[in-house]
Amino acid sequence: MNDQSSTTGNVRPWASVECPRPLVRRPEIRHVLFDFDGTLSLIRQGWPEVMTPMFVEALPPLAGESPDDMKRLVIDDIMRLNGKQTIYQMMQLAERVRDRGGEPQEPLWYKHEYLRRLDRHIAARIDRLAAGETARDEYLVHGTREFLDHLTKRGLVLHLASGTDETAVKREATLLDVARYFHGRIHGALDDYKRFSKQMIIERILAENKIPGDSLIAFGDGYVEIENTKQAGGFAVAVASDEANNGSGRVDEWKRARLLGVGADAVIPDYRDAISLIDHLLDGAGQS
Repeated sequence: MNDQSSTTGNVRPWASVECPRPLVRRPEIRHVLFDFDGTLSLIRQGWPEVMTPMFVEALPPLAGESPDDMKRLVIDDIMRLNGKQTIYQMMQLAERVRDRGGEPQEPLWYKHEYLRRLDRHIAARIDRLAAGETARDEYLVHGTREFLDHLTKRGLVLHLASGTDETAVKREATLLDVARYFHGRIHGALDDYKRFSKQMIIERILAENKIPGDSLIAFGDGYVEIENTKQAGGFAVAVASDEANNGSGRVDEWKRARLLGVGADAVIPDYRDAISLIDHLLDGAGQS
């Protein structure tokens, strides 16, 4: 349950924010790290419905295993690795195929086949955005643009790190008109997966700016950015976005439980109250 009262006993102005522990001011925050898909962008909403049947097709069935059993196994594998580079889900698939006595394709082959199917799934969205037929904010998590504007006005430095391929992230961030907030600080997965990880990006931010971990706040809907941020000493906000019902104000309970489990400092359904939250963390503003 959300703790909706401040230390003075008044109702908080960020009612949609769940805080598992008392908030402590973080005026030293200077850098903000965002995940992309599900955290900012909804262009790829529905990706599990693309990946799941592909995995089910690839897996040799076990004796006595029902289609529902196989689907549950696949979904657990997929969602457990959500937030990491896509290649890790494909490595898990290859391992499952091998364990069942099959001969798997290379993980990179699976990745390219998945991306081919996903590109087909989102092609109409991309085309409508490119043609200006769809409002850009329709494919942004509710409140995103106002929040990015606010962070920029406050002089914070924004970074983006995604498990989606870097070329696709940059293209889609540009289509959504959010690339300009990051000034080139957009990072994504590479075919040479060992050259990229969110942990590497966090370490680079801290090293290049000569700052401690408590100068960083991260927003994400995958466990990787939450866990890595906490390990570095930063403040981690779980964006438990209800992607299929953008703007509903409801959290995705699976995301919420998963991200609280790796130490998230706050949980939000979207960015409707994020400005009040960040102002309170930085300077104590926003209390009634």
